Amino acid sequence: MPSSIENIRWTLASPMERQFFCAGAPRPMPFRDGIVDRRGRRIDYARISVTDRCNYRCIYCMPPEGVPPLSHDDIMRYEDILWLAGILSELGVKKTRFTGGEPLVRRGMAGFLKDFRDVFPEMALSVTTNASLVAQNARALAQVPRLGMNISLDTLDPDKFREMTRGGDIMDVMSGIAAARDIGISPIKINAVPILGFNDSELPRIIEFAWDNGIVPRFIEFMPLCHGVWTRERFMGSGEILRVLREKMGEWALVSPCASADGDVPSGPARYYSNAASGLTAGIIEAVSNHFCSRCNRLRITSSGGMRSCLFNGAETPLFDVVKSRDTASAKREILRGIDAKPLSWNDVRNGRGHMSGIGG
Repeated sequence: MPSSIENIRWTLASPMERQFFCAGAPRPMPFRDGIVDRRGRRIDYARISVTDRCNYRCIYCMPPEGVPPLSHDDIMRYEDILWLAGILSELGVKKTRFTGGEPLVRRGMAGFLKDFRDVFPEMALSVTTNASLVAQNARALAQVPRLGMNISLDTLDPDKFREMTRGGDIMDVMSGIAAARDIGISPIKINAVPILGFNDSELPRIIEFAWDNGIVPRFIEFMPLCHGVWTRERFMGSGEILRVLREKMGEWALVSPCASADGDVPSGPARYYSNAASGLTAGIIEAVSNHFCSRCNRLRITSSGGMRSCLFNGAETPLFDVVKSRDTASAKREILRGIDAKPLSWNDVRNGRGHMSGIGG
């Protein structure tokens, strides 16, 4: 006997959606406003990695020697990604973020973003980057309307930056930030990972730098993903982050409802706080101390076509072959099957440790 929720879903379903019922599809169902999983979370956001390669070796992302790169034949081509994005769009995905590694190290990435925008004019589109290659790609990036950008920047100290990235030049990032502003990329966010004993004293300075440049600053709790990198002694939770900010910058108040200054949907991961003195905001992503798993709306797809319904779940759903074969029905079925396995919390799996560069951040 079908449950009441299944009866409602059948009544609201389109003909395509009803085909999934008849085919005995897994429990998550595709709707125009996103896939609703078995726990009621609407899955409408995809993070797609275009490469596992990066020009930096950040200490919380990969080992000093780097990671063995995938061969060109083992990663999805741009036309594969466009086809997969079309499938995801049909299933209700409304926001796509491209990640790496460093996405701009892949040849033709800026041009691909323009192609993506042409094919998906209504899709919310953004890219996560270290910004070191933005300036040299600025002319092509300027051709991409409504492109958002998250820039990873953990310190403003040139020596610490070189240490954090194992050799990077912070001036390349500064040039990239300036170029992004000049060509009208919006919103721009700075993501910093606070680490006790390394950059914890810089948090107010990072915020002020972001505000001075019209950028949204955010802090992401250091996640225990990579073996040999994360330690509890260096972890800085949201409470400690707020203590430092209040000590140095006065009172902060949680913005209510949990919405960001740039229109992020409420299911986004960050909590935004308003500074009493300036009225400006900063975000904290409580990935560990107060994780947002119960409202997680995302899928992660690696450059080799593995889909993770959770960053920490190593049981990837392989999509590479169905993408290559352009098998629409099988692709939708596998995506739904992967979503059906989405855990309630990353604490329930914790079997997916690896290097962030290979997962897609």
